[in-house]
Amino acid sequence: MRRTIARKIKDFVTFPLRAFTLFHEDRWGLSSLASERFDYVAAEVTGYCLDVGCGYGNRFVKEYLNGNGKGIDLFPYEGLTEENVVPDLAHFPFADESFDSVTFIANLNHAPEPQRDAELAEAWRVLKPGGNIILTMGLPITELIVHRVVWLYDRFFGTHVDMDSERGMEEGETYFLTEDEIRQRLARAGFRRVTRKPFVTQWGMNRLYVGWKE
Repeated sequence: MRRTIARKIKDFVTFPLRAFTLFHEDRWGLSSLASERFDYVAAEVTGYCLDVGCGYGNRFVKEYLNGNGKGIDLFPYEGLTEENVVPDLAHFPFADESFDSVTFIANLNHAPEPQRDAELAEAWRVLKPGGNIILTMGLPITELIVHRVVWLYDRFFGTHVDMDSERGMEEGETYFLTEDEIRQRLARAGFRRVTRKPFVTQWGMNRLYVGWKE
């Protein structure tokens, strides 16, 4: 569900509170960090979309794109079907030029380092000419703090907010990617006109990158 202007104003004002209490579920008339990311990314999607690393319930495609797309993930999170779970994210199970947009929402850093270029190359392959890739990543210090806070939150309250702990971290995963690495990898995959857009309601501590297949 997309946010209203009034909701965005409340989210901006309450960002410090939300950053330490609302990770995946909206509450108190405020947006969770996950919902907020989805809202920003949905505004950049141009049509039929592939969400790589879709996570619990394929939520982005179902709730923010009205089902207009596909979600895939390596891990069989709750709410995913056999169609969503794939054995390898270095080889997408789709034909060339099948999608208008491809999204990596806060997850390319969780691909082992040698595999990141392969996943972006696959995104290029399945995109139609004129399509775009949308990738989100927080500032390095933000990602380090948030991952630690979420880990402590789960330990204290007995929750399972931290998806990384549930599936297990693999060798080569990192908590963040630098802007230089993101831009270099997107360029190697063939994407052009890469732009960075801050999440204003997160005080610029998170951002998205958009690149185009020309």
